[in-house]
Amino acid sequence: MFEYKELEVSVRDHVAVLTMNSPPVNALTRTLNDELTHALDQISEIDDVRVVVLTAKGKVFCAGADLKARAQNIKGPGDLTAHSRRTRECFHAIRECTKPVIAAINGAALGSGMAMIASSDILLASENATVGLPEVDVGLLGGCKHAERLFSHSRLRRMALTGYRVDAKELLRLGVIEFCVPQEELMSKALELAATIAAKSPISTKMIKHTLNVVEDLSLRDGYRYEQDMTAQISKTDDAKEAQNAFKEKRLPQFVGR
Repeated sequence: MFEYKELEVSVRDHVAVLTMNSPPVNALTRTLNDELTHALDQISEIDDVRVVVLTAKGKVFCAGADLKARAQNIKGPGDLTAHSRRTRECFHAIRECTKPVIAAINGAALGSGMAMIASSDILLASENATVGLPEVDVGLLGGCKHAERLFSHSRLRRMALTGYRVDAKELLRLGVIEFCVPQEELMSKALELAATIAAKSPISTKMIKHTLNVVEDLSLRDGYRYEQDMTAQISKTDDAKEAQNAFKEKRLPQFVGR
């Protein structure tokens, strides 16, 4: 089902692991961009998958846009518009994937890589990971709006205006990531977290992610009202009834996803 050139996909125990493999630095090529979008759209409709782990091969998570390919793809009228559309839809595919996405940041996440992790639901990183916006040095902009979800006003502008990179220990201190672990422990920690989520009701986690996405830009009153409406919907599901029965009977629930 998942046969790609620059993206490796494996599914086990309800967890899909998406591993970017575009040497040497996993730059966001057009191929990788389109493959990520396609894979995430498919996963959104595959019931057997409950959680996604997004990571990369090598020492770099994603070094940003593929500048050489960008020049080749943008040659005439409409090319830049199409390129921009493809790129932003890749990030939206992560954010709008119906399954929670865990970003396991194995190295530098720059520019487009920053946008990827900011579009994910839960972030963890290896000790050698860094996050940055280096576009100021190549005459571009990239990922600032996405990074705004992770960093304060001053820190974001420092990053965008100077190219400053934030290391993993600082990311943990700032609360941007949940865990900072040695490189060799990154995937085991990510999969442990994924297994915890996969054990929950899939319909609940799906609706929770959707609700969090919607209320993010709403007022307190409208956002909480929407959340209450979603709570009412979840409470009517078979999984909710099973969770309540399991709690009363002091046993583990058996969720069916409806």
